[in-house]
Amino acid sequence: MQKQVFKFLARVNKIILPNYTKQQLDITKASKLQLAIIGWKWFVTKNALD
Repeated sequence: MQKQVFKFLARVNKIILPNYTKQQLDITKASKLQLAIIGWKWFVTKNALD
């Protein structure tokens, strides 16, 4: 059940949130909001793959 929720969130993240890898964002110059989005996407992806 929990894994299905994270898989759904991963799909929503892919559609709604920006992809900073394609934008070639330098992580040392990222704002706090951008770092929060990166962290959130990492957390959801990590839990969707377990």
